Amino acid sequence: MNTKNQNEEEELKQNQAANEEAEAQAEETQNKEEGNEKLTNEQKLEKELEAANKAIEEQKDKYLRLSAEFDNYRKRTMKEKAELIKNGGEKTISAILPILDDMERALQNAQKSEDIQAVCEGIELISQKFQKVLAQEGLEKMEPVGEAFDTDFHEAIALVPAPSEEQKGKVLDCVQTGYKLNDKVIRHAKVVVAQ
Repeated sequence: MNTKNQNEEEELKQNQAANEEAEAQAEETQNKEEGNEKLTNEQKLEKELEAANKAIEEQKDKYLRLSAEFDNYRKRTMKEKAELIKNGGEKTISAILPILDDMERALQNAQKSEDIQAVCEGIELISQKFQKVLAQEGLEKMEPVGEAFDTDFHEAIALVPAPSEEQKGKVLDCVQTGYKLNDKVIRHAKVVVAQ
């Protein structure tokens, strides 16, 4: 019996040793898996960080390109505006040049001609041509006589007693003609107003 108990004890010790070894291996395996899991999480975080950095670089590049493009647009627009301001009147001047030629010819002929009436008619034709060209460019002459006085269009230089009751507050005479360019007043008409 003693031997049997010894054998059982030995088996029990062996089983315990085997169980302890199995537990140690299981624990070691679990630690390795947790370590691998930690490594995997760290690797995932590193990959996410790399992706985020890459996205930031792409956005930064896009921003720099957009900023440079806008700066170029701004410079180009400023240059175009400067050109328009500098050469904006070119069309109008080109339209007026033939009238300038007519004036030069009229002056040359006025010195040679003895017919004053013909010279006056020539100057009148040139004046009409000039007014027609200006009207084509958007210039409009104001005809204020008889209209109600309006400070948006007229500048009163004199107030005179009204000849009749219905003429009170109306323009009696125009001393200097007013002009509008494309419906914007560029020179107010200087007028005499009935009081």
